[in-house]
Amino acid sequence: MNYHNITYPDMNNGSGLRVVLWCSACSHHCVGCQNPQTWDANSGIPFDEKAEEELFRELSKDYISGLTLTGGDPLHENNLDDILRIVNKIRLSMPTKTIWLYTGYTWEQIVNPVITDDFNSSKYELIEKRQKIVSMCDVVVDGRYVNELRDITLKWKGSLNQRVIDVKQTLKNKEVILWIS
Repeated sequence: MNYHNITYPDMNNGSGLRVVLWCSACSHHCVGCQNPQTWDANSGIPFDEKAEEELFRELSKDYISGLTLTGGDPLHENNLDDILRIVNKIRLSMPTKTIWLYTGYTWEQIVNPVITDDFNSSKYELIEKRQKIVSMCDVVVDGRYVNELRDITLKWKGSLNQRVIDVKQTLKNKEVILWIS
C-alpha cells in the first residue's frame, strides 16, 4: 500500500482530534474530487514500518479520539491487506479509539455486493476483506462524491448522496443507521 500523508491532530475528518491516514489508490475518480492526486495506486510513498510506527505513536496519545482512513479509497484492492492489519491492530491494542473510514463504495456495495457472471474467487476475497474492515470501524462515510450534490454545510461529507453511517448500530439493526454527532 502507498499513502500520501499522515496528518494529526486533525479535526476535519471525523469527531474529536484524529490521526488521518491518506491512502493512495482510488478507482472511483469522482468529478470534483478534493484529492485526485491520490487516485494513482503508485502515487505517494510505501506504507512501511516507519510510517506505521508514526501512525501508532500519534494514535496512542490520550487526546486523540481515533483514526480516520481516507484518500484515495482505503477499500481499494491495493490497500485491503494493510488496512485490515491496521484496523485489527487498533482493535486489539487500542479498543477505545474510534475508526472512521471514507469510501466511494456504498454500504450496500460492501455488505451485499451484486454477484455477476464474471465473479471469481479473487473477487470474493476482496469482498470478504472489505466486509471485515468495515465491521471493525465505528463510522463509515459511504458513496462517491457527486459534484452536482456538493453542499459545504454538510458535516463530515461533501455531497448530499453520501451517508455518515453508524456501523455498530447498522450491523445490529440490519438497516443503515446514520451516525449522530
